[in-house]
Amino acid sequence: MEQLVQEITQFINANQEWAAVILGLLAMGESLLIVGIAIPATAVMLVVGGLVGNGTLDAGPVIFWGVLGAIIGDAISYYIGRLLGPRIIHRWPLNQQKRAVARARYFFYRYGMLSIFAGRFLGPLRAILPTVAGVMKMRHWRFQVANVLSAMIWIPVMLVPGYLTGRSIGALGSNGTNAGLIISFVLSVVIAVWIALALMRKRKSRQISEDV
Repeated sequence: MEQLVQEITQFINANQEWAAVILGLLAMGESLLIVGIAIPATAVMLVVGGLVGNGTLDAGPVIFWGVLGAIIGDAISYYIGRLLGPRIIHRWPLNQQKRAVARARYFFYRYGMLSIFAGRFLGPLRAILPTVAGVMKMRHWRFQVANVLSAMIWIPVMLVPGYLTGRSIGALGSNGTNAGLIISFVLSVVIAVWIALALMRKRKSRQISEDV
C-alpha cells in the first residue's frame, strides 16, 4: 500500500495538471462498494493537501473534483444496492464481509439518513453503507442530500492536515483565498457534526421513550 501511495504521489508531482482529476477518481474509487477498501485515497489526500498548502496546486479544482468523485462513487454504490436488492448481501464479495455488513445495516437502521452522512467519515463502513441504503430502499432524494453534503465536507477535512503541514502559520494568514476556503469548510464540519450529534441524541431519546 505504501508503495502504491508513493507511485501515485510521484505521478501527481510529475503531472500536476491532472492532480485534481486524479484525486477525484481516487475519491470515487474509495466510495465504491468493496473496491474502496483497496483504494488509498485518504493517504493521497494528505499529500495533495500538502501541495495545496505550499502553493503547488490550487485548492478550488482539487476540492471540486474530489467532491464530485466522492458523490459519484457513493451514488454508484447506492444504485447497485437499489437494483440488485437483498440478494447482493448474500453473494460474493459481501458474503465475505458479514461483520461489516451487519454493522452497516444496524447503523443505517438506527440513524437512517444521518448514517449516510456520518458513514463518509467511518473508513470500514464508507464503502458499504451506500449499498445497504440502496438495499433498504432509502428514498433517492434523502440519500442524495446526505451524499452531496457529506462529500462537500469530507474532502476538505481530509485535505486540511496536509494543507497545514505544507504551509506555515504565517503563510496561511497571507493567502486569504485558500485559507478562507479551507477555514470555511472546517467551520462547516464543526457545525454539521454538532447538528448530527444533536439529532442522534434526540432520536435515541425518542426511541427510549417509545420502548418505555
